[in-house]
Amino acid sequence: MRHPTLARLAAVAGALALAGCAGMGMGGKPWTTLVDGARGLENFNQVGQADWAGVDGAIQATRGGSTPAYLVTRQSFADFELRGEFWASDDANSGFFVRCQNPQVITDENCYEANIFDQRPDPTFATGAIVKVAAVRQPPPKVGGKWSTMVVRMQGDRLQVMLNGETTVDVRDRKLASGPIALQWGRGTIKFRKVEVRAL
Repeated sequence: MRHPTLARLAAVAGALALAGCAGMGMGGKPWTTLVDGARGLENFNQVGQADWAGVDGAIQATRGGSTPAYLVTRQSFADFELRGEFWASDDANSGFFVRCQNPQVITDENCYEANIFDQRPDPTFATGAIVKVAAVRQPPPKVGGKWSTMVVRMQGDRLQVMLNGETTVDVRDRKLASGPIALQWGRGTIKFRKVEVRAL
């Protein structure tokens, strides 16, 4: 017969193991996939002109009009984690715009822009920064010509950006509380092969 104390210890250990799994995301809120390979354009409204298309396992844009173009989600998000796998050419100007206030007019004033822009003339808010809110360390990281992963976490007034596993932004800002997510084409070539979001 198993000793009651040992049984209780085993039960506690099991509960702690489950709690640890939940902390690693196994029991957390589910992810919603926005882009999966070359699929996902139907999850967005297009704002501006760019040649968005599903090509070779990714959604990409290589050219557009004289102003940036965006893929904008049809739903809004408040507290969330966004994870995106992307490939940018050396000259690309792109980014993840979040908590946007006007889904028809996307700017770095009415959204938080987690930037992808290696050749930004002022590198203060280059790749890895939140434009006009949180500068990136200097010299900024470079992502041109390779696949990279950016994670953007918005929880209350805490804003975090992680690029390829390294934290580039961790600040407090209360300007914007919720809104759609937008993917940008500004110049060069940008490809998104996996973009997913989950509520926090």
